[in-house]
Amino acid sequence: MKSDKRTDYVTRNNILKRLSDNEIAKVSTAEAADHLARGDQYIDLEALDKGVRRALGRTAPMGRLLPRKAVRPETWAKILTQLAERATDKPPAGSAKRKPVTKVRGTPAAKTKRKKRSA
Repeated sequence: MKSDKRTDYVTRNNILKRLSDNEIAKVSTAEAADHLARGDQYIDLEALDKGVRRALGRTAPMGRLLPRKAVRPETWAKILTQLAERATDKPPAGSAKRKPVTKVRGTPAAKTKRKKRSA
C-alpha cells in the first residue's frame, strides 16, 4: 500500500472512530438520501485532501460523504483539527517529483552566457 493511500485510510478510520453511535445512525440515514441540500457542508472520505466542501448541486456518492449536519459540533471540530494536522504532516502533492530550483545567476555558466550576449 502506498504511503499516501495508507495515510488516507488511517485518517478515514480515525474520523469514523470519533463518531458516536447516534452520529453513526445519522450518517447512515444521510447515506440513504439521494443528495445533500444546496449549501450543506461535507467531507468526502475518499478525497480528504480537498477538505470541507459545500454542496452546490451534484455531489459524490452519498456513501462516501460525511455531512456536517450528521455530527455534533464538537465532533466536527475534532475532525477539522485532525484534517488540519494531516495537511501539515503531508508534503504537497507532487513535491517529490519536482526538481529543486537552482540559481543560475552567478554561476560560471551564467556569466559566460551573459558575456556572449553582450559581445
